[in-house]
Order: sequence, then C-alpha cells, then structure tokens
Amino acid sequence: MTFCLLIVAKAPVPGFAKTRLCPPATPEQAAEIAAASLLDTLEAALLTPKARVVVAMTGELGRATRGAEIASVLRKTAVISQRGEGFDTRLVNAHADAPRPGEPVLQIGMDTPQVTPALLADAADRPEDSVLGLAEDGGWWALGLKDPLHAKVLAGVPMSRDDTGRQTLRALADIGLHPGILPKLSDVDTVPDAHRVAAAAPHGRFARVVAEVR
Repeated sequence: MTFCLLIVAKAPVPGFAKTRLCPPATPEQAAEIAAASLLDTLEAALLTPKARVVVAMTGELGRATRGAEIASVLRKTAVISQRGEGFDTRLVNAHADAPRPGEPVLQIGMDTPQVTPALLADAADRPEDSVLGLAEDGGWWALGLKDPLHAKVLAGVPMSRDDTGRQTLRALADIGLHPGILPKLSDVDTVPDAHRVAAAAPHGRFARVVAEVR
C-alpha cells in the first residue's frame, strides 16, 4: 500500500529564506542553503519505497534560487498550494488536501536534508496510529498519521517554539492517539545547526553549499 509523503516547503527566495543564517551567510548564500536542503529532501523522498510524494508549496518559485532545477524535480511529484494564515492552519489544510482516500500521511519539512529513504520508509511503516519525530530545538521534523483527519489537532498548537514538540505530543494524546517516537534530528535554523546537519549528510548538495559559508 502506498502512503502520502507530504513535504511542506517554501520557495528559497533570497532575503526571505533562512534569514537566521545571516550573518555570516549572505541572503544569497542562505537561499542556496535552503534550495540545497529542499533538493536533497526531494531526492530522498522520491527514492522512498511506496511513497507518493506531494509537495505543499508557498512562495514565488520563479524568484527562487535554483528555481528551474527545483521546478524540474517537482514535476516528478504532485504539487499543491499551501492555504491558510498561520502555519498551524496551513499544516492542517495540507494534511486534508494531499492524501488520496484511505491513504496515510507522513509529513516532513525541508529543513532536515539528512533524511534517508530508509528512515522515511521505516517511519511510514510503523504500527502505531501516529508517529512524531522530535527535533533538537524542541520542535518536530516529521508527523505521521494513519488517519490524516487527525491533523486537525495541530490547529492552535504554537509552532516554531521550544515546546512545540511537547505540545504536539499532548494534542495527539488528548484525542486518544498513541504516537510512536521517531529518531530525533536537528533541523536548520542557525549556522551551527547547518554545520551539524552537513556533518550528518556530508555527501549531499546541502553539505557542499554550507561549506562555502565562512
């Protein structure tokens, strides 16, 4: 049985992508890092067994760094637009819009380019009714739901905070789910994060671009 591998992504436009990397990165370098992260993530997703890859996009890809390359890869996926004001609402809507009837969802972002097809396949194949991959900064990098409608619990959960992971676990438990815990990963918000992730995946596009930042 296939599953929906949902990637929530933002077009890597200089000045709007990964601004917390600046300085020492320039806005152009930060956008290169974001583009490389997205491309590495897409590559792993497309190699994941039984995955039907759906990308929920926001932003102007025509203005993005490596926009033509990203657009070429996106043609191998299904692309939907993010909708809603807050990030929590956009996540809820993406889980509603992306899957086919009866299809479970594993949702990730574009900030963990160290993911591998094996890691994603294992996360999707877990027996629990839900799974959550916590991030080093207190957030989360992956959410898997056997019933995508359960994503409604994300509405009102504060995002991008050091307690987002804990609050998401609590919200899942409050509706009777028993989430399994995936391996903890570091996402990319700061330059030290970027170096840590590059060390975990030294052979990808991401590591090569991060190495150029001095």
